[in-house]
Amino acid sequence: MTTSATTTATATATATATTVAARPGVLLAARTLAGRSLRISSRQPDVLIGALMLPVMLMLIFVYFFGGAIDTGTAYVTYVVPGAMLLCAGFGAANTAVSVATDMKEGVIDRFRSLDIGGVPILAGHVAASVLRNLVSTGLVLAVALAIGFRPRASLSGFLAAAALLVAYITAISWLAATLGLLAGTPEAAGGFTFLMMFLPYPSSAFVPIDTMPGWLHGFADHQPLTPVIESLRALLLAQPAGDAPWVALAWCAAIGVVSVALAAVLFERRTR
Repeated sequence: MTTSATTTATATATATATTVAARPGVLLAARTLAGRSLRISSRQPDVLIGALMLPVMLMLIFVYFFGGAIDTGTAYVTYVVPGAMLLCAGFGAANTAVSVATDMKEGVIDRFRSLDIGGVPILAGHVAASVLRNLVSTGLVLAVALAIGFRPRASLSGFLAAAALLVAYITAISWLAATLGLLAGTPEAAGGFTFLMMFLPYPSSAFVPIDTMPGWLHGFADHQPLTPVIESLRALLLAQPAGDAPWVALAWCAAIGVVSVALAAVLFERRTR
């Protein structure tokens, strides 16, 4: 972070800590700290624009550069949108990891801890802000997709189910990102750790059918967490049979979320002793 950005973050943290001290409670503290994270994001327009625009640009590249050469049995933009949404969520989660690592490095956490604010509301604030940011960015991806030819056929219940699954996935990877931010010693290292979340959509059914990949890759691509999420979103948005994919996807989201929350709690206590 630059000096001005660090000063801004510190000032925001001080004001937030005062507010939280005046309004105790885990949920209120998490809500206030989520507002702090969102305010910091709004004061870093370069990071915000990058997180919003890069997934859109990647989707346009896949659709217009590679889409004509990839046979998916349907219009390529229709096939690629669910994967673009998850790619977008991965970029947003990477920013969460960097934000958590920055707070740990800059000593802001000591200010919060001195006011008896525990690790749960601090990390939950980062996660809540991440979910809100990611919903905005995935909404932008969907809007651009509609403009270039994506035509979902889902009913209202299908849209609601897809939205619920997307929120569950974003929440899970945001907690995972917060955990990686605690593991990292620096914001730069946190950005490197989150490369895995941004890479996982590629060896899945996000951009090409799995049966077009080398045989040795099929096992991983079929059984990694993102494939059932992508297949579920695709089926729900296009009003196609989803089978048991949504339940598998929700099981993955729950497992990632529970493990990440538990690890984050342990790591936070160790880092702040």
